[in-house]
Amino acid sequence: MTPRTPPPEPDWSADTQPLTRYVERGVQWARAFDRRRPLVWNAFLTGFFLIVGLVDLVGDGWRNIAQNTDIPAWLLYAIMLSVTVPLLWRRTHPLAMYAVMLAATLVNNWTGAVLQSSLNLLIMVFNIAIRLPMRTLAWTYGLALAPAVLGHLRYPQGSWDQQIVPMMMSYAIVALLGIAVRTRQEYTASLVQRAKQLEVERDQQAQLATHAERTRIAREMHDIIGHNLSVITTLADGGSYAAAKSPERAAQALTAIGTTSRQALTELRRLLDVLREDAPEAAPEAAALAPQPALTDLDRLIAGVRAAGLPVRSTVHGSLDGLPAGRQLTVYRVVQEALTNTLKHGGPEATAYVEVVYGDDGVRATVTDTGAGGPPGTRGPSPGDSPGRGLTGMRERTAMYDGTLEAGPLRQPAGGWQVRLHLPEELKESPQ
Repeated sequence: MTPRTPPPEPDWSADTQPLTRYVERGVQWARAFDRRRPLVWNAFLTGFFLIVGLVDLVGDGWRNIAQNTDIPAWLLYAIMLSVTVPLLWRRTHPLAMYAVMLAATLVNNWTGAVLQSSLNLLIMVFNIAIRLPMRTLAWTYGLALAPAVLGHLRYPQGSWDQQIVPMMMSYAIVALLGIAVRTRQEYTASLVQRAKQLEVERDQQAQLATHAERTRIAREMHDIIGHNLSVITTLADGGSYAAAKSPERAAQALTAIGTTSRQALTELRRLLDVLREDAPEAAPEAAALAPQPALTDLDRLIAGVRAAGLPVRSTVHGSLDGLPAGRQLTVYRVVQEALTNTLKHGGPEATAYVEVVYGDDGVRATVTDTGAGGPPGTRGPSPGDSPGRGLTGMRERTAMYDGTLEAGPLRQPAGGWQVRLHLPEELKESPQ
């Protein structure tokens, strides 16, 4: 499996001055190269200071500031190599390399050689300030001053502040610089982590929104297809039965089947337009503007059910003009699903009664039939139906408006089934 390459660092210098932007881009390029090939940069840095140390020894430049010039050459080269070569492993073994360089620096000051290569210890202090805890930096800073104190005690020339204080200031400045770089790196890392977290949260919100939309579409398709197919099935069964005895009734059934099929096809196309990824830009907008069923369409729904052979009576109390469209759709779909269940499971002798009441406490809808009631589970799903999809869809719609839904069989011996819906009045904010 091919390893996944990390994404490039964001360009934080997009809105800065040109010079700052060029410097920042150069720094980012150097960091990216260093992450890919750390050994190259380590070898370059170590080789540079190694060459500087060799030039200092070969050219006898070290004698200009040495306290003692009678030092064997092998010891000089050993000191120079001991404070230079460990830079190659300063990242992987910082404390061990620091100990080697500190020991070599102590020997350097004790012998009086005072090689300039001993200043490489500043690089180790900087490296510790970037990578190790502050407590470690504190005691390594204190130990770094030991060579200066030892050299002053060994060769006391001038006052102590002339030899020790400059070293204290140098190590302090390097340590503070390392802390500043480390703080910026941690701050940048926190920003990147926060950005990644926001991306994850955004993706999660998108997935939740997608799931909610898919659930809504599935509920709509169940209501549309389930109801219309039930009506078509009932009409087809009745038409085939009446074809031999009453051709006129069969023709009426075929006409009703065609009308119901076209209505179902129109509503299905509206839903599919929303799902099509390659649809023109106007298609989703047109689908969104297509009118949803309302309580004014209840008479047409009941007429279609009657045409399918189910006697239905209906009563509406109160004015439904002020009821929001979403609540009207919920009432319509619940009544539709209840009548569909009666068509499927009520039996040939079933009748239904629909009552819708709009009052001060909200809207109530009751659908009662005289079909096969019985205990829960009597009206199980038909072959091919998802178990409980209709009742689940009704409850989900009702819960959107903090309503209540009750569905169950009526008492024997009359039998039957009843669905009761209540959507409370929508709360309105009082004017400030």
